[in-house]
Order: sequence, then C-alpha cells, then structure tokens
Amino acid sequence: MPTWLEKMKNFGRKIGLSDEKGYVVAVFLALVIISALLVGYYVLFRSTPSGYSTIYVLDSQNKAVNYPTVLVANQNSTFNVPVTVVNNMGGTVQYQVLVKITSYLTNFPVNTQPIEAYNLTLGNGQSWQKSVTLTENQVGSYSVVFELWQYNQDSGAYQFTYDYCKLPIQVIS
Repeated sequence: MPTWLEKMKNFGRKIGLSDEKGYVVAVFLALVIISALLVGYYVLFRSTPSGYSTIYVLDSQNKAVNYPTVLVANQNSTFNVPVTVVNNMGGTVQYQVLVKITSYLTNFPVNTQPIEAYNLTLGNGQSWQKSVTLTENQVGSYSVVFELWQYNQDSGAYQFTYDYCKLPIQVIS
C-alpha cells in the first residue's frame, strides 16, 4: 500500500514535476495546511482580554515629567496634580479615588485616613480627570498616594483595585 508521500510523488510526476520539485511542492503544501490550521485555531479559540481600569497623575502641563517634589513650608506648600481614571472594564463601573498623605509607607492600601475622596461612575471607555489641590506644611518626607477603589455589588462596598499612584514630596522650611 503506497504511503501519502509516495502518492504525492506519483501525482507530481503526472503533472510533470521531478522528484526534487515534488519535495518542494509537498513541503509547501504541508506549510500551507499547517498555517491554515493555526490561523483557524487562533480565530476560533482565542480568549478575549479581561477588562482593566487605570489611574494616573500628570504634572501641571498634563505631562508625566515635572512633578512637584520639594515644597517650602508655609510659603510654597500648595500644588495641583491632575488625576485621571480610565474605565476599560467592558461596562459601567462605580469608582472611588482616595487621596492620602503619609510619612510612613509600608503597604497598599495605605492605612491612613484620606484627605480627599471622589466618587465617580464611568461607562466603558470613558475617563474622568480632576485637578486635585494639595497642601502640606509640616517639614518632612511624604508620599501622596492616589488609590483607585471599585464598587462591588455583591459585597455592597468598595474594594481596592491595587491600582494606585505614589508621588513622593519633601517639605523643607
């Protein structure tokens, strides 16, 4: 009983191909079939990406370059930071942004009371931006933390998304 390769060789000879050209055609056809199978598998079984949310802070020119890092107590101790939240979860989501200032940062979420809290609802693909004004007059090193929390309907409470931004500042006299 002839094998598949022998059948292909015989077919190649019938259409005028030599053994060397027959191998080339057989390899080419095998590559086309394998490629078609891989593309078909990818189209049928690819997974859809999971949704995500993001939070980021920019400088006063809406760039990620010149963040305020050194403040002078009681003179130049107030600054503005634009905060943006983007929803790519695939549906409408309720968020809460907590702004916290701490001198002792060990883990997230930060275990301190927020100085500002913003509640917002965003549809899929929507973003929210707010210019947050902060003041710190106590001399020392601090971290300004912007935490993103998402409302969980099952528990009826906001849950930390582990999305956050940290802005280190130094207050001098």
